[in-house]
Amino acid sequence: MLKLFNTLTRKISPFTPLRPGRVGLYTCGPTVYDYAHIGNLRTYIFEDVLRRALEHDGLRVKHVMNITDVGHLTDADTRGDVGADKIEKAAAAAGKGAKEIAAFYTKAFFTDTRALNILKPNVVCAATSYIKEQIALIKKLKARGFTYKTGDGIYFDTGKLRDYGRLARLDIGGLEAGARVPMSAEKRNLTDFALWKFSPPGSKRQMEWLSPWGVGFPGWHIECSAMSVKFLGQPFDIHTGGIDLIPVHHTNEIAQSEAATGKPLAKFWMHGAFLLIDAKRMGKSERNFLTLSALSNQGMNPLAYRYFVLGAHYRSELNFSLPALQAAQNGLARLYRAASGLGVFSPRNLERNGRGVKTHLRPPASVTPFVKKFWNAINNDLNTPTALAALWEMLASDGAPKEKLKALREFDEILGLDILKSARRLAKEEKKIPAAVRRLMANREKARAEKNWKRADALRQKILRHGFFVMDTPEGSVLEKRRK
Repeated sequence: MLKLFNTLTRKISPFTPLRPGRVGLYTCGPTVYDYAHIGNLRTYIFEDVLRRALEHDGLRVKHVMNITDVGHLTDADTRGDVGADKIEKAAAAAGKGAKEIAAFYTKAFFTDTRALNILKPNVVCAATSYIKEQIALIKKLKARGFTYKTGDGIYFDTGKLRDYGRLARLDIGGLEAGARVPMSAEKRNLTDFALWKFSPPGSKRQMEWLSPWGVGFPGWHIECSAMSVKFLGQPFDIHTGGIDLIPVHHTNEIAQSEAATGKPLAKFWMHGAFLLIDAKRMGKSERNFLTLSALSNQGMNPLAYRYFVLGAHYRSELNFSLPALQAAQNGLARLYRAASGLGVFSPRNLERNGRGVKTHLRPPASVTPFVKKFWNAINNDLNTPTALAALWEMLASDGAPKEKLKALREFDEILGLDILKSARRLAKEEKKIPAAVRRLMANREKARAEKNWKRADALRQKILRHGFFVMDTPEGSVLEKRRK
């Protein structure tokens, strides 16, 4: 049975869906004012593994993701409801329309997720398409006495909830005593947050709507409450996001959703830990972030980043470095090489089973211990590092090649690394490598033998321009065709 860590209870508990055979999964999507960085993408990889594990257990998952294209202010993450709207600020800097900016970065986001084999959500909902639902929810909160009006908007009164902040285990008194965020004289409590912001007097925003309280736009938090309930009902099974969303965004989602209905919003809350760089959080505000396309331009296979992420538990901080990513790319190349040596690849071996189809194999005797270890790891709160260890132990064992292939196919239902597909492609491409690339590879091997690393790196870039990744493994360098 699948067991998951619930941030709400701080415990690992067996997961059982609220409705037999069906799961409602909501993942907080991107704010589309810039490219997603690889720290953001780590969270989406963890959520993808979760969805794959649920589907592998025969559950029909309805996966909903929001796109924040309005209302996320530059100071919203620190309990402030001031600053510029991130989308409108990016639009002004680029001299483009807010809708154009949002559409561009939404497309870029899904280009990255496709490259990482992240399954697309069943429902993708942009905040600007559901303003009516957000206004309706604010009306409901007003009717129940949870709102008040200030000079700049309609606010939620957190003082009326006895258990506000329970997801984050917030010490409200300590927070107020130590807060550095200036509090408006009109706010009743430091933790109160905007449900609806008024457009500044004398100016017109690109994105604004008429509401019962005046012309303006929704606050950041209200969109997720309105859209998750619209598509999944309340309560639903699992709500996910990055660990940074716990103290403000997810705390406020819970407050407004439960105040409006008196019911829990979600049964399980799951959060992925930070990706670090130089032991510091990677983020746009820290100005230390990397994009997936930047890594690809340096010759890295996007799936090497996925493999790198799977090597750490999703609740553990992971420190990123280019040498560590190169080691992951080498490991992935070894995996493809080992799989390519197992034998014939039939189309049946390469198919991914449809959603909601139970695919557990009855493992052949020679691979049984490794299959059991793999599934015990995944069922123990998605322990991908131990699952990968089981995979490698199986490949090194004396098991029959066909049995290993069957197990690899099932493992990759979760891992999403294109193991068999890439192994077959590798076997075919080795027979079709252009003569020019073979010469470059020979020259690179010579440069490596002479420890002329600068020349070897330059030759790697030339090979990349021919459309091939170079992956160095203990068994030698191998090529993989770059996917378009």
